[in-house]
Formats: sequence, structure tokens, C-alpha cells
Amino acid sequence: MGKLIKNHWARLIILSAAAYQIASAFEAFFYPKIFWDFLSKNLDGAVKPIPALQIINLILGIVGLCYEWPLSFIAGSSMHRSIEGRLILYPLSALAALLIYQGTNAGLYYIVGMGVYFWAYSEGEIVCPQPWTLPKRGSSRRNPV
Repeated sequence: MGKLIKNHWARLIILSAAAYQIASAFEAFFYPKIFWDFLSKNLDGAVKPIPALQIINLILGIVGLCYEWPLSFIAGSSMHRSIEGRLILYPLSALAALLIYQGTNAGLYYIVGMGVYFWAYSEGEIVCPQPWTLPKRGSSRRNPV
């Protein structure tokens, strides 16, 4: 049995979260509701009459999909190979998803995905230049600079 490659697992979780976030943003255009409105009505202005939070969720979901399933010109770039960049972007996506009622599951998926990415980062895993490939055997884990 092979070794679990955690960044591939996290990629699948984040892809699911991003797809769910896009779907929840579309649904929130028709049924605008803040998840935390039972505590306070102060955030209602973020979803109606101008759908600002829905647009933010839609954009962050599309960015998440494009980051995890990259186009050919993005794949292999230092931005795509950066686990640190993912650990900076996805908390913002999770926060935006957790604010709307329809996006709470996507926000929880992002949190789980970030935990797995952090686990991969702490074990020194690297993201390969070619998506969905394995690292070459015998190569150094980190480049000394």
C-alpha cells in the first residue's frame, strides 16, 4: 500500500468546497440570508439590497477552483506550488462561505482542507509542478537557498 499524499487529498477537499461555495453563492442570490442573523441583524446589509457577499463568495469559489485545478499556464508556477499561499487564501474563502446561510458546509470543508494542507506542509510535502503527479524519488524535499 502506498503512502498518503496529503496535498492531493486536501486538493480534492478544497475542490469540493469551492464547487459547493459557487453553488451556494448562486442560491444566495435568490434567497439572501446571513447565517448569523439570529444573533444580530447588522450583517443583513451585506446580502440585500446589493448582493456583495454573494459576489465575493462567487469570486472566491472560482478562484479556489482555478487554483486547485489549474490551467496549463498556471500549473508549475511558484504561485501554484505554494502551500503557504493556499493557507493564506482559504481562511478568507472559509470566512466568506461561513457568513452566508447556504455556504456553511463549504466553509467547514475549507476548514478541513486547510487542516490537511497544514499537515502536509508540516511534514514537508511539496506540490508537484505537474498537477496530480507524484514527486520524483531521490529529489530533495526543500531547496536550500
